[in-house]
Amino acid sequence: MKSLSIRIYSCLMLLFSTALMAQDFQGKAYYQSKTTMDMSNFGGNQMSEQQKKMIAERMKSMLEKTYILSFNRTESIYKEEEKLATPGAGGGSQWGGMMGSFTAGAQYKNVKEHQLIQDQEFFGKQFLIKDSIPKLEWKMENESKQIGQYLCFKATAVKKGDDLDFANMRRRNQDDEKKEGEKSKDTAKTTNLMDEIEVPKEILITAWYTPQIPVNQGPGEYWGLPGLILEVNSGRTTILCSKIEINPTDKVDIKAPSKGKEVTKEQYAEIVKEKMKEMQDMYGGRNRGSRF
Repeated sequence: MKSLSIRIYSCLMLLFSTALMAQDFQGKAYYQSKTTMDMSNFGGNQMSEQQKKMIAERMKSMLEKTYILSFNRTESIYKEEEKLATPGAGGGSQWGGMMGSFTAGAQYKNVKEHQLIQDQEFFGKQFLIKDSIPKLEWKMENESKQIGQYLCFKATAVKKGDDLDFANMRRRNQDDEKKEGEKSKDTAKTTNLMDEIEVPKEILITAWYTPQIPVNQGPGEYWGLPGLILEVNSGRTTILCSKIEINPTDKVDIKAPSKGKEVTKEQYAEIVKEKMKEMQDMYGGRNRGSRF
């Protein structure tokens, strides 16, 4: 069975080599991103079941999307497929308003220069988040499977948790809260929402890549394998490729976004945390105005 897979792989590599040798080679991959949410312990006793349901629905619409990755040998643009917005999504809750204020634009990766640039709108202000591409230490596994017409191989890695990874956020362990000491009711009312939630320190990443398309690319921040990544499982999120076009008729101009206030990822994270604290104060009746 293994020798048959190797023969199939070798034949398909020959078929794709001609297309990939073209100077103007370009590809387009469509991905479906889905995230499961567990709201049972989110917000503790300070949130009603109706509020939790509202947040879950808003998060679902935010985290279940279709993306298009346009790529060549060294560069790529990853952006959400344009579609009509759902009327009334998000409601008027603090979390609804907060989640509705994140508008991600195009994400540019240059794997040759190890550069990542994210076009991001936050509360009406345009940012240009510039950083190096996160490098994962991939472990090649002895597993393969078919995704559509492509033979894919498995690789795993562990990445550090990101404070702005909303998909993997969870309520802090109650035992840890007790160790920090009991808080008074007045203090609890003004607690920053970010103090009640956390992201795991480490997240297991499982990726499936196809050497049939030998480009060092993948959806989002994922890259670094000897073939296009067609599927990623990261915590509660699954990103799966549904369609691939090699040298499509409609070419995409793959270049880095250039408009917005330039910040690093760490600087942007601090801006978001400050705004979230401001939102908490506003809903507590202490509107202090914008902080950025």
